[in-house]
Amino acid sequence: MEYVRINSIEDPLFIQVHQLLSEVFPAEEVLEYGLWKEPLEDPDIRVFAAVQDGVVVGTTEYRYYSDWNVAMTDFTIIGREGLGIGRFLAQSRLKDLQQLASGKGSGALYGMFAEIYDPYRVKGHEFGGIKPMDPFVRREVLSHLGYKRIGFPYVHPSWQGDGEAVAGLDLCFMPQDDEQTQLEAQLVADFLTRYYAVLENKPQEWLDMVTRLRTQDKLPLLPI
Repeated sequence: MEYVRINSIEDPLFIQVHQLLSEVFPAEEVLEYGLWKEPLEDPDIRVFAAVQDGVVVGTTEYRYYSDWNVAMTDFTIIGREGLGIGRFLAQSRLKDLQQLASGKGSGALYGMFAEIYDPYRVKGHEFGGIKPMDPFVRREVLSHLGYKRIGFPYVHPSWQGDGEAVAGLDLCFMPQDDEQTQLEAQLVADFLTRYYAVLENKPQEWLDMVTRLRTQDKLPLLPI
């Protein structure tokens, strides 16, 4: 299995990647095909595919913020059971991020953000009909990897750009120090502000959430 970076919308592998995205995630979570041109060319956005015999069997997108020494996992998709794709993607991604952190002189990566569905709170998510993508399975696997829920009520702006607030997810963080129990609220607010800067139309619920974060000091890291 190969870990192949995709940095052009013209890459034939990206058609397969976008198809996986569309099969797995709800429409409000998927950026339309043509709007991927600039993100793929952005050196700070890293889209990789797990490729076996020329076929994309999994994919992940993430980004590294050198000034904070943190990363964000945008998505991880397993397209076929029984191939060890999830571990392959997670290990390859972490190796790449550790190299980026080391190259920037930051030492070990501080940690990684991720938005994680809470199927116990919101029912009805369909994830492409493949069991490894079931939200209950994904949540438990991400817990095993070390992700923790950041203790505050979370919404995010819809990626359809319609100004709607999307609930039913938790913002989580995987600290490299397993003993870490808190995260700086200012870091969370700054991260969310930069991460969603691309969306001009943000819901008032999201704006209020970020404002509240800026009045806080530390946020608890809780089990998921």
